[in-house]
Amino acid sequence: MITNINDLDLEKTYSYADYLTWKFQERLELIRGKIFKMSPAPSTFHQKIASNLHGLLWYEFKNHTCKLFSAPFDVRLVDKKKSTADKEVFTVVQPDLCVFCDENKLDERGAIGAPDLVIEILSPGNSSKEMKYKYDLYQESGVLEYWIVNPADKTLFIYALENDIFIGKHPLIEEDIIQSPLFPQLDFVLEEIFK
Repeated sequence: MITNINDLDLEKTYSYADYLTWKFQERLELIRGKIFKMSPAPSTFHQKIASNLHGLLWYEFKNHTCKLFSAPFDVRLVDKKKSTADKEVFTVVQPDLCVFCDENKLDERGAIGAPDLVIEILSPGNSSKEMKYKYDLYQESGVLEYWIVNPADKTLFIYALENDIFIGKHPLIEEDIIQSPLFPQLDFVLEEIFK
């Protein structure tokens, strides 16, 4: 059991089985077996955006078969051809918000497999992780729709998976209406999440 994050070798490759033995306060994610420290507690504005989004989405999904989850919530992503055994899972992420429509992907530890919708809110220090690493990861894992919210300029980028490739929709600004390709019932003015 590891009780101090400083006891980890950041150059080593770790599995979900390793992750389960860590007993320290710091939050981190595993991406392809490599440790990515999460930003310190998100800013107040980040939390407001997450709360507003959660409220808007909760209302739409409360009587839906798809289920909404918010961080911290472990999502284990697996190569579709490999085992789901803990020692063979090398990616564990905690999206700000995610939606699962397949109940079989949910278990008592979180979820295993790609969410249908992932929403990440950029914070200082995590932009490159969200824009590069997670974009590639979510695309390869089969996430059907990926939203990136940029609080700094109050914009939203929506990517929809088509033929295993993310296709970017027109960037949205505050006065635009969000229209999810996957969930058409999600149609609200973007500025509602920045209030």
